[in-house]
Amino acid sequence: MKENMQRCLYIIADFSYAEETIAAVLEAGIDYIQLREKQVSSAEYLMRAKKLRRMTARYHTKLMINDRLDIAALSNADGVHLGQSDIPIRDARSFLGAAKIIGATAKTPAQAIKAQEDGADYLGSGAWFPTSTKRDAVPITEETYQAILAATHIPNIAVGGLTAANCSRPLSLGAHGLAISAGILASQDPAAEVKKIRQILASVI
Repeated sequence: MKENMQRCLYIIADFSYAEETIAAVLEAGIDYIQLREKQVSSAEYLMRAKKLRRMTARYHTKLMINDRLDIAALSNADGVHLGQSDIPIRDARSFLGAAKIIGATAKTPAQAIKAQEDGADYLGSGAWFPTSTKRDAVPITEETYQAILAATHIPNIAVGGLTAANCSRPLSLGAHGLAISAGILASQDPAAEVKKIRQILASVI
């Protein structure tokens, strides 16, 4: 396993959130931050990725880029997170090299097994709850999630509508970490939410 993602806190962000908000969660202490920009040009996406790369360089936070292999490479991000309709994992690995991190969305055991076989370093599985940041997200059942965990051995990060109030549910089933967006970034005190969820992660045996 390339990455130890046990008790990992993984933020999914875009610059619709204030730069000060993103800086605050980095300062509070997170493991990963994924830049997911859906409504901007490629040039703007790259500019934002480079800005976030400079911000993460001040901390021990790894930068992941959503979907875009080219943006990940050009911004010198730590890796890329790929969905089912993105560049195949094997091609991404060939392009980025062995040292970069590749994550994959997996909503079924079959998708999870294929991603693992193709060389993904971790999986993201959800959505656990309705989320305003991805309105078309299909809910995952506990049974499906347990089947994904049973079928694979690489880390699995729970994602989708997670907050401090509900994140214990996937953790109780064996999630290695939590991917959170609005549940932290849209809160009144994002840094306090980071600390609160860190405490929940630390309590997991």
